[in-house]
Amino acid sequence: MVATGASVHPSLDHMIPPLENGDCLSRAEFERRYEAMPQLKKAELVEGVVYVPSPVRHRLHGRPHTHMLTWLGQYEAHTPGVEASDNSTVRLDLDNEPQPDALLIIDPERGGQTRLSEDGYIEGAPELVVEVASSSASYDLHAKRHAYRRNGVREYVVWRVLDQQIDWFVLREGQYERIEPDADGLLRSENFAGLRLDPAALVRGDMATVLDQGRQGLASPEHAAFVARLNPPQPSV
Repeated sequence: MVATGASVHPSLDHMIPPLENGDCLSRAEFERRYEAMPQLKKAELVEGVVYVPSPVRHRLHGRPHTHMLTWLGQYEAHTPGVEASDNSTVRLDLDNEPQPDALLIIDPERGGQTRLSEDGYIEGAPELVVEVASSSASYDLHAKRHAYRRNGVREYVVWRVLDQQIDWFVLREGQYERIEPDADGLLRSENFAGLRLDPAALVRGDMATVLDQGRQGLASPEHAAFVARLNPPQPSV
């Protein structure tokens, strides 16, 4: 006989529910469930709603993702004070904890707007976020974009793979404005001097051209001035 008030299945009393698409959770509960699912590689909390992506396809996500990381990694390698990251959880606010495909941050000790928590997570808005999306219908261009804008992500780059389009948004007076390629067909960052992208080359998979343009940006006077600003000479003792 089961005592009054006792559970028929005591082990279920302490079971942590799994994350499910569409769950409406607090950030604390989202993290509790995510940590209890070590087999899960990616989940996001966007505007209080849980998103668990489908398995990743090579041409729709894996390869474009790698190309974006290669582009950002080249910039990081030549820009002391800037850090790139891949699929890092970001605590934006109490309703938003995305896991961007890639991002660039400025070291907080050198004027960056993020910080690292005691448990190693990025807190606050990265200066630049990159997402790989299938099309304009993706939540990357809707709920997630609103969350990034509201929290102050300065630049937001979305590669719409099926549409063969790169969207680069810059935060100006609290709103995202799409920037257009210049006369040379290049997109240029407003917050990371020398970071430039040939979107046509990226879309067609011509990484040699993408990286060549990256090298030219890294050799520019603007980039040198940016690096000098991030790394001022230390006073002699």
